[in-house]
Amino acid sequence: MSSASSAVSDSGQPVASPLWRNADFRRLWVAQTSSQLGEHASLVILPLIAVLTLNVDPGQLGVLRAVGQAPLLLLSLLAGAWVDRWRGRTVMVLADLGRALALGGAAAAAVIGGTGLPTLLVVAFAVGTMSVFFDVAYQAFLVRLLQRDQLLRGNSAIEGSRSAAQIGGPALGGALVSLLSAPIAAASNALLFALSCVSIARIRHREAIPEHAGRPARLWRQIHEGLRFVVGDTWLRTICLASAAFQCSFAALMTAYLIFLTRELHLPGGAVGLALAATGPGALVGSLLAARLPGRFGYGAVLVSAAAAGDGVLLFVPALHGPPAVTIPLLIAVNFGYGTFGQLVNVTVMAVRQAVTPDRMQGRASATITFVGMGLTPLGSLLGGFLAGELGLRTAILVAGAGLMLSPLIIGLSPLARLGRDLPRPEAG
Repeated sequence: MSSASSAVSDSGQPVASPLWRNADFRRLWVAQTSSQLGEHASLVILPLIAVLTLNVDPGQLGVLRAVGQAPLLLLSLLAGAWVDRWRGRTVMVLADLGRALALGGAAAAAVIGGTGLPTLLVVAFAVGTMSVFFDVAYQAFLVRLLQRDQLLRGNSAIEGSRSAAQIGGPALGGALVSLLSAPIAAASNALLFALSCVSIARIRHREAIPEHAGRPARLWRQIHEGLRFVVGDTWLRTICLASAAFQCSFAALMTAYLIFLTRELHLPGGAVGLALAATGPGALVGSLLAARLPGRFGYGAVLVSAAAAGDGVLLFVPALHGPPAVTIPLLIAVNFGYGTFGQLVNVTVMAVRQAVTPDRMQGRASATITFVGMGLTPLGSLLGGFLAGELGLRTAILVAGAGLMLSPLIIGLSPLARLGRDLPRPEAG
């Protein structure tokens, strides 16, 4: 660990220093916040460039969004292997530089009239790729930067800023395009990644590249090692299975949910956005709770109860009836509750995952869990559409919501449920 993150007591024993006195953590937090804000703003800016300057049709816009999301499925495992071979600080700097250059290039092309859909597809894929590498790298770097007993608070702070970015990023992107223009908005967004890059470059903590016996393993062997490690570890295997069950069911639910809000509840677009936006403030509350509740009630109790509450609250959605004056406040309450408990689970799970994973495996463990969870999302979306067509929207949401309860059930039947107030340690070997 860095000297900035630790101190020595009068008895000669190491003690934790306050988290926010760690200058390197503050720099990482500023960088991650700026990066997340830029990432979520770009999810609005790039489609608006396509709509406003290229007049794309809905099908083309769907392709653009899909290309930007594709790196999550295609490159997560590769990113995990690379992060475990490189210094996380280096990966984050390169990722931010790549995103800044890609958005800057898109802005320049738009100004000179050279923007076409192929150009935007390349930019969207590049930004998505760099985002995958950055997200895996900062999670691994956090473990190398902080002491063990600071992980929960560190993750709470990082996840809190990410939740704020999820709320403010799209709003910022829309405002930039409305007040300025799509090309200038892209250039302005590139500055957020540049700020993140500068903040990371100022981090003084020196990471040691994990040592490997003999010749460095090929990437595919490292990827296989990461998969085998997650499958072989009881804690990580449980997290992986619970994540896969959740992501598949949630994708199915959202496919029917968005149609349900407009066709069954007859809500206008602004009302739908308002209801969905309530998830963000809830996530901020969940991040704050995650810094205290596990240490008071135990990690296992918090995981099981928060997962059951967060997933269970969505079961109320199919029962909603009435005019918008009734349904909108109820939807806001449901989404706020889901955001609160869902984020409480996210932060707590991340602390457990980081604690049980050796430093040299941090990137691959994170990437493997992301890959398995997100890999089932397309299947869940197809399932949701099938259920909605065959059973109706309300029944489809109810069935998908019941599927969500598999996640707390998996956790409740595993050793995770019995985890106390202290984080587990990596298994020997």
